[in-house]
Amino acid sequence: MGGWRLRESFRTASGTVRWDRFGEAGGEPVVLLHGTPFSSYVWHEIAPALAAGGREVFVWDMAGYGGSEMYAGQDVSLRAQGEVFARLLAHWGLDRPSVVAHDFGGCVALRAHLLHEARYRRLALVDPVALRPWGSPFFRLVGENSHVFERLPGALHRALVREYVGTASHRGLRPDQLDALVAPWADEEGQAAFYRQIAQADQRYTDEIQGLYPSLRLPVTVCWGTEDTWIPYAKGEELASLIPGARLRPIRDAGHLVPLDAPAALLGEVLGFLGEA
Repeated sequence: MGGWRLRESFRTASGTVRWDRFGEAGGEPVVLLHGTPFSSYVWHEIAPALAAGGREVFVWDMAGYGGSEMYAGQDVSLRAQGEVFARLLAHWGLDRPSVVAHDFGGCVALRAHLLHEARYRRLALVDPVALRPWGSPFFRLVGENSHVFERLPGALHRALVREYVGTASHRGLRPDQLDALVAPWADEEGQAAFYRQIAQADQRYTDEIQGLYPSLRLPVTVCWGTEDTWIPYAKGEELASLIPGARLRPIRDAGHLVPLDAPAALLGEVLGFLGEA
C-alpha cells in the first residue's frame, strides 16, 4: 500500500491485527476505523493532520483486511470485528477516546459501544453501514456465490476489485490510491479474503443494534457524502433522526469514500466536532 505500513500488531481470536499510532503520546486520543473493502489507508491524509494538533491518533486494519492476518475459516464478521475493537481499546488502555468511523467501521464502533461497553468521548460516523437494508445487488450476488468468485482467474479478480472499489469514489481515485486499496486483495490469499468478508456481511449485525440508537447518550455527528451511490444520503438523514442530538453534516461533491474524495472537508468537520465543549 505504497508507503502506508502499520508497525504494531495485536493477537485476537480472529487473527493478528495490525495497528499504529501518530502524534503525541498521552495526547487527546482519537481512533479511526475504516470500512470494507478498504483498510486504514483511507485515513492516510487525515490521521497525520489530526495528530498535528497535539492528539494521539490510533489506526488499525480490521481482522482479514489490509495488513492484518488473513486465513481460511477466519471470522471477519461485524460481530467479530466489534469484539476485536473492544479488546483493542483495552489493549491500548484507552478510556473514552473520540472515535471516527467510516462504512462498516461505523457498525463496528456502534456494536462495541452498545454491546461491549466500549466508552467514547465523541463519535463521528462517516457514511456508516448502520441501517437496514444495505448491500448492493452486486454485493449480494457475490455473497451468495463467494465460492464461485474465489475461483476467478487472478487477473479477472483484480480487474473486478479495481472496478468495484473505484465506484465508491465520486471524484475518481488517483492511480496510487486505487493501487493501495486493491493491493491487499491482489494475491491468492487476498482473493480468498476478499470474498470471505463479503460472504460474512450479514445484515443481522446491524439489525441487532438499530433499535438501540435512540439510547445513545454521547455527542454524535453524522457526516455523509452527498454523491454517495453505495449508501444514499437519505440514510444519513434517517440515522441522524434516530440518535438524540445527532447532527447531519453533508460533505459536498463526495461519494462513499469521503476520506479520500474530500479529506479537507471531512477533516474540517471532524476538527470542529472534536473541539466542541
